[in-house]
Amino acid sequence: MGRVIAIDYGYKRTGLAVTDALKLIAGGLTTLPGNQIIPFLKEYVQKEYVELFLLGEPRQMNYQPSENMHRVVKFKERLQEAIPQIEIKMVDERFTSVLAHQAMLAGGLKKKERRNKELVDELSATIMLQSYLESVKR
Repeated sequence: MGRVIAIDYGYKRTGLAVTDALKLIAGGLTTLPGNQIIPFLKEYVQKEYVELFLLGEPRQMNYQPSENMHRVVKFKERLQEAIPQIEIKMVDERFTSVLAHQAMLAGGLKKKERRNKELVDELSATIMLQSYLESVKR
């Protein structure tokens, strides 16, 4: 069985999360600057079997594309060109940042730690991935 990697793409930073080999649990992988994502993923898929990339689809509350959508689409095209053997599936990423902040609060993180944008991005990717895993089980 292959792993699934969730990508919470951002122009400055991108959070990544990955499943275990059995696709039961999502866990944070890392947060990287935008220009390091594809080289990182190319190296990662040479070490681990990955069968799917989940890419967060930025939408507004009314389901219209957000202003970041064009960047995400361009990133998707570059990723598909760089790693064509792995399917890319777009998934709704609305509310993942809000849920990440709530999880940080519930986890007792101090205010300074909650301001860590890299952690928020990685948690957002993890929440997106866990939500996907739960939807597939249903």
